[in-house]
Amino acid sequence: MCLLSIHYCVLTLQRNRIASGSLRDIDHKLQGSPGDSVLHLISILICITLQIIGHLRPQFPNTMATPVFCGIDFGTSNSSLAIANQDDVFLIPVENDHKTIPSAMFFARKDNEAFFGRAAMERFLNRNPGRLMRSLKRVLGTPAMRQGTMVNGELMKFDQIVAAFLDQMKQKAEADCGTELKHVVMGRPVHFVDNDPAADQRAEDELKAIAKSLGFGHVGFQFEPIAAAFAHEARVTGEKLAMVVDLGGGTSDFTVIRLSKDNALKHDRTSDILANTGVRLGGNDFDKDLSLARMMPELGFRTTYGTKNLEVPSYHYFDLSEWSKVNFLYTNRTIFQAKQLLRETHSPEKYGRLINVLEQESGHAVLAETENIKIGLTNSDAYVASLPFIDKDLQINVEREVFNAAISTKTQRIIEAAKQCLESAGIAADAIGLVIMTGGSTEIPLIQESFRALFPAAEWSEENKLSSVGLGLAYDARSRFS
Repeated sequence: MCLLSIHYCVLTLQRNRIASGSLRDIDHKLQGSPGDSVLHLISILICITLQIIGHLRPQFPNTMATPVFCGIDFGTSNSSLAIANQDDVFLIPVENDHKTIPSAMFFARKDNEAFFGRAAMERFLNRNPGRLMRSLKRVLGTPAMRQGTMVNGELMKFDQIVAAFLDQMKQKAEADCGTELKHVVMGRPVHFVDNDPAADQRAEDELKAIAKSLGFGHVGFQFEPIAAAFAHEARVTGEKLAMVVDLGGGTSDFTVIRLSKDNALKHDRTSDILANTGVRLGGNDFDKDLSLARMMPELGFRTTYGTKNLEVPSYHYFDLSEWSKVNFLYTNRTIFQAKQLLRETHSPEKYGRLINVLEQESGHAVLAETENIKIGLTNSDAYVASLPFIDKDLQINVEREVFNAAISTKTQRIIEAAKQCLESAGIAADAIGLVIMTGGSTEIPLIQESFRALFPAAEWSEENKLSSVGLGLAYDARSRFS
């Protein structure tokens, strides 16, 4: 049993008020149950292991002089946690001194020990054996959430995985505050899943169940762009009609809202929120388009094979270009099929690189370098990508114009979603007095140019792009639960 499985078992036991007792208490709970001997052995292993590694939760006083409320922004790419008390709202360091943490987990191959955030990325990029997982938020509401995934030979459910990620954030915050957190507002996109209300509700229900399993007794949800507006509202002078543009790793969300210091004091903000819209597009989709445009062709994408000059199958390349699907390619069957085709390909050097990536399980490293290109092109007109883990001499030159062309269609879809928000609010673009830009994808030059063209006369607010949602959720939690 891996440490993550043990950890999740303890969360379940705690939820049922078992884990807080002694080994004798647990043994008593299991008396008379089917499979007593197996459960008894598991309970012993759990308790002994936890006593050794110190995973039992600290016990906090039941009373606090000042109530504490929590906001959690579980993002596709990055996550943050903020605390609100009666006097202040502030971010908690969730990874060493960092107030944001990459939404990434790495499972060591030897024992499936879990690492989080930057530590996870570092172990993966240093080529430690194991499995990296990113974009976990995109699994919510999908069939994969129920099916689970094989991790180093062990089947894990995604609710286990997400719970472990969020729990390590919660424990850091509780240690920092000195009290157990019971009240939380969690962020959510306007649409977890596009054009599927049932899947969208299922995603929220799954996230709520996970939060409850972590010990949160009161769980609320708020649209992420509305939360970002709340975080910026403290700095607004007068009253402003604002458009929030929240472009994250997995979704792009928009809100038209009236902001003012007086409005911030109201418990019910329904009348201030004029419209919300969203689309399931974000930074990960830009990574995918850039990968298909410049990275995958170096691995044989759109090359041909056989006497009929057919294009090689493309699904490998599409899955290698998407964070949430890369891991599913690392199978013996996929590698065998690719090697069979290698005999007939007209570009054996490039197609051989694909096989190398599959065998070495280095698809995430390719995507990480793709992400580096995207970031590098924010301030430069060109970027040289280096992929020595595929071929020691392989370098790829990428110009910003190529990136812009690759993401132009999705950028236009995002702009259209913003216009739809204006239409739903019944206002024209020139009525917007303040544009709040949040989320890492708003740094992309083409995105900046497109929105400045849409709102040429508006003021701009771009502070705390990776953490404003978390802060706003804490403001909302205090308003709801105090």
